[in-house]
This record gives sequence, C-alpha cells and structure tokens, in this order.
Amino acid sequence: MSPPEESDADTLEEGEKKGPEGWGVETSEEEGGTNWALLARDLATSVVSVLLLGAYLFAVSGIWPPMVAIESGSMEPNMQVNDLAFVMDTDRFQPNGSVEMANGSDTGVVTAAVGTETGYSQFGNSGDVIVFEPNGDSRRTPIIHRAMFWVEQGENWCEHEAIDPAFLRDTDEDRCTATHAGFITKGDNNPTYDQAGRAPITAPVRPGWVIGTAETRIPWLGWFRLQT
Repeated sequence: MSPPEESDADTLEEGEKKGPEGWGVETSEEEGGTNWALLARDLATSVVSVLLLGAYLFAVSGIWPPMVAIESGSMEPNMQVNDLAFVMDTDRFQPNGSVEMANGSDTGVVTAAVGTETGYSQFGNSGDVIVFEPNGDSRRTPIIHRAMFWVEQGENWCEHEAIDPAFLRDTDEDRCTATHAGFITKGDNNPTYDQAGRAPITAPVRPGWVIGTAETRIPWLGWFRLQT
C-alpha cells in the first residue's frame, strides 16, 4: 500500500512560514526592501510638509521663528502659560491707528490708549500685544506685553494723559522722564508698568526692539517648545 500523499496545507516551500490560518506566508528580501522604501518615502513626505508649513508661516509673519511660547502668567487671563502665540512683523498688514514716529515712520503698533478710542483690541483688551527685547538686549528672553501708550523723548510719561496712577507704584520721579521715544508697556496681569517701580523691567520700548505683534494663540502647544 502506497503512503498517503501530503496535503497542500501541510507542505511549505522553502522560504515560507505557516501563518495563523495555516497558509504559507512568503517572505523575501525584495519585500523587506519595499517596506524600507515606503518608510523612507513617508519620512521624506513628513519632512517636506514641515518645511513647507514653516516657509508658509515665515512668508505670512515675516519673522523667524514665527511662534513664541508663553512662559509666565503676566498676561493672564488673556494669555496662559504654555500657550503658543503666532507673531507677525510690524511691517505686515499695519492696522489703522498705529503709532507714527516723529520722522514719519510707522511703527505698525496700535497702543491701548488709541485702541480705546477706535475700538481696536487684541487678546481681550485694547491695543496690540507686542514681543520685544527688554532694553534691546537680544541675550535676554523676549517679553510679550501690551503696548499701553507712546511717549516722546524728554516727556514726563508719568503725567501722560493715558496714565493710570495705580500702575505707577513706587516709581521714582527721576524715572518719569523718557530718555528716548518709545512704548510704555505692561503685562495685563502685572501690578505696574514695565517702566515703573523700583526695578523697571525695561526702558520705554523703542520700535527697533520690537520683534513683532502677537496675532493669535494656540492653548497648551507652547508646552512642547518650553521643554526644549
């Protein structure tokens, strides 16, 4: 009597393995190479997409990087810690009512004093929120605060018509004379102007110190940037 023939299900060719249903699953170097090629293609697509997004944001904002992370609560409740703010160059899309300097140049920034009169507001209050280098020092962390009003060189800004005396706490009189023209600034959640108090954060902010104006924010997304 001849031996029984082997069934197809029990016979695997060389290079095959038995799958979960007993089927032969063929593996080859060619298939492995195809998988690596697909992975490389997906990676390249992701990189190109990120680069294109970055180029688009730069084209719109005019600055790099166009996003800043909020590190403190000085702008609460209108900006929260870990928010990511999109910042635009002051030369882009200048709004009506922006401050014009004595030489005729437009700063591209609307102060809270002007915004109160015109109805212009950003992030819950009148006026623009600006990102600037304190005292023009690029080594220090930029500050994101609201531009309250504009002062000219030699002006006693503590007596400005837009001043709120409540925010002048412990300000020496000799600090009230502006050494140069610029913006008086303040965090929405801070008790004093940045230029007030016994240890001012910065002198009046020159337009050249301004990196840009904050346009919108993305909650929590700034957390990732703060970890790097």
